[in-house]
Amino acid sequence: MRPNQPRLMWLAFAAAVLVVIAAMGWTTRAVLRLDAAEAESRQKAQLEENVRLALWRMDSALAPLIAAEHARPATAYHPLGGFGGYTGYPSARSGYPAPGLVYASGERPEPVPLPGINQPFARLYFQYLGAAPPTTPQAPGDAVRSNLERLTDVAPFDRLVAALPPAARADRPDGSQALARVPTKGEQALRNAQEYQARAQNNVQQLQVQAAANRAGDAGSAPAPVFMRPIWIGDELVLARRVALLGNRDAVQGCWVDWPAVRSWLLASVKDVLPDATLVPLEPGAADPSARQLASLPVRLVPGEIAGARAAAPPSPLRTSLLVAWVCVVLATAAVALLLRGVISLSERRGAFVSAVTHELRTPLTTLRMYTEMLEGGMVADPAQRQNYLATLRAEADRLGHLVENVLAYSRLERNRAGYEVTVLKLADVLPRIAERLAERARQAGMELVVEIPAGIYEQPVRTNALALEQILFNLVDNACKYAAGAADRRIHLSGAAHDEVDTVCLDVRDHGPGIAPSLAKRLFHPFSKSVQEAANTAPGLGLGLSLSRRLAESMGGELKLLGGTAGGAAFAVTLPRS
Repeated sequence: MRPNQPRLMWLAFAAAVLVVIAAMGWTTRAVLRLDAAEAESRQKAQLEENVRLALWRMDSALAPLIAAEHARPATAYHPLGGFGGYTGYPSARSGYPAPGLVYASGERPEPVPLPGINQPFARLYFQYLGAAPPTTPQAPGDAVRSNLERLTDVAPFDRLVAALPPAARADRPDGSQALARVPTKGEQALRNAQEYQARAQNNVQQLQVQAAANRAGDAGSAPAPVFMRPIWIGDELVLARRVALLGNRDAVQGCWVDWPAVRSWLLASVKDVLPDATLVPLEPGAADPSARQLASLPVRLVPGEIAGARAAAPPSPLRTSLLVAWVCVVLATAAVALLLRGVISLSERRGAFVSAVTHELRTPLTTLRMYTEMLEGGMVADPAQRQNYLATLRAEADRLGHLVENVLAYSRLERNRAGYEVTVLKLADVLPRIAERLAERARQAGMELVVEIPAGIYEQPVRTNALALEQILFNLVDNACKYAAGAADRRIHLSGAAHDEVDTVCLDVRDHGPGIAPSLAKRLFHPFSKSVQEAANTAPGLGLGLSLSRRLAESMGGELKLLGGTAGGAAFAVTLPRS
């Protein structure tokens, strides 16, 4: 692989990753927007459903009360004692029987509360006859008297007359008429308007039922009711109507509603679905059935947040799928990066291996060819020189054989086919033969092998393989011959010791060379750890011997480790388990 190829491969990989991340980012943004829109749509749908339920609850609760006021006959608003009194007290004149009076023989009538006249949310029932002060049919009391005095400021006669139709016209709350006056834009507005029409129709039915019940209870004496109209005067709510009394006199009758109490009561009835809701008045002309308006009163519902909207929603399937997709993309990117790194590393190792093998084979092959040509051509007549050439040819052949054996052994280990059978042997059965070969390799390099193994170690039974152990020790001695050849002390030490605490036998190989730099110690046992430059500029070798030796030691249940890498020389220890 050329030096610039790894850089190009990483640049291509980075470009591909950027494209994938950009595509995933765009997809994520689009999906999150769709998910947010869907969640908002669900929330709006839930809000509209809760608003619909709340409006029906409040209109259904108000319908009987409003219907009772609509159906109340005009005679129920006359002051106690007849037409003549305006303060709510009995009068000497009695042009019309006043309801609520108990007439006992020879007794002055006393005021009593009228049946059904005092609803819980009514501040005051009143009646205006022209511009005269208002009167009330309610029994006198401090609260009634105080409210009657405030009425002219809260709901003056002229304001009421201006807001009411003529006395001859019945102002019936027809939901369909209200709907026709309001344009509906959009599907939701149409649904709201239809709901308003249904609630208004329900109120009309309640009114009709109440009016029919009143006429049945007082047949022939109660005229048909004139319907009330809710009117906002400032912050006060009044139900009022204009009626024609006997003598062609017009009167304004009504009920001053306790709006704060009504509002609290209505909001309490819908607190479970709209905890943050509130009710706001609608001014005349601002009615909008599609804007969450009550059908019974000119009031608009402001829903606030729906119940549970502030609670943390569980992650949606889209978000979960998106998270899984991102995790998969990250894992795939990491896997491809690791694979690419492995491919580049393997390619570099292959290049280093080819370079090292080429460098390693060139010298012995050149020597073999040159010496064989000289011997074949009879150029070496001296028998001693011829014997020296033959010894050199044998040494180079052994070198090539060792190189090939290392490569084949590593290949077998990589395929989990080491081919070495582990048995129990005494070191005395294998070490003497191995030591001879090691000493021969040291002599070839002009060095000396010093065996320092106590006699007791030779009798130790260990689990090993003779060929594997020989290959490990030969690789260690061969490395010492190559890298410590320039040392002043040209000895190579082979020593041994038994470690009873861990039940092992340890064989050490030491030299007096330059040692191993700490930067190289980290990758010392990696296969083909030499780069192309290192293979060409250092001692001959493939960078495979130590990796192969460690793998062989581990295959026998032992261990190979570096004991020292300082300037005092390098030392390696082979640990074998005792039987």
